[in-house]
Amino acid sequence: MQSPAFGDGPPAMIACPCGSARLFDSCCGPLIAGQPAATAEALMRSRYTAYGCGAVDYLRKTSAGEALLNFDGDGIRASLSETEWLGLEIVGTENGRPEDDAGAVTFRARFRQEGRVHTLSERSEFRRIDGEWRYWRGDATARAAPEAPLRVGRNDPCPCGSGKKFKKCHGG
Repeated sequence: MQSPAFGDGPPAMIACPCGSARLFDSCCGPLIAGQPAATAEALMRSRYTAYGCGAVDYLRKTSAGEALLNFDGDGIRASLSETEWLGLEIVGTENGRPEDDAGAVTFRARFRQEGRVHTLSERSEFRRIDGEWRYWRGDATARAAPEAPLRVGRNDPCPCGSGKKFKKCHGG
């Protein structure tokens, strides 16, 4: 089942859902298709996008250690139809460069479930295994109380951060 945010996956010529300001086909698309991530942050961004487009096999493939032991593909698939991913904000990174063997990315991800917007904050740890970055574990440091339902006018900017008017993005 696919997330309502991306349907069958984001079209190649749109801004990447990870918020990088790059096109999907030159950002997360190649990673989800099998190209190794150059950095821990690139892997983090591609995993966010994978949640949005329902690439559960990619999420499993890019997990290791504690994250792989706790991986629940069926649970993820079940949540996809109920979750609309609205935006990713990278708060900080520690190491995780191409020359590193470990790194961490702290992020906030906004999502909508049952008409309410939530924010998930996490510090994710990554390790390079056999030359490829893998998600090792994450500490959800804060799960903010649900915000009030969004009240967005049709001509207001879309809260997902796409830069489009709401009516041309998630409001249409």
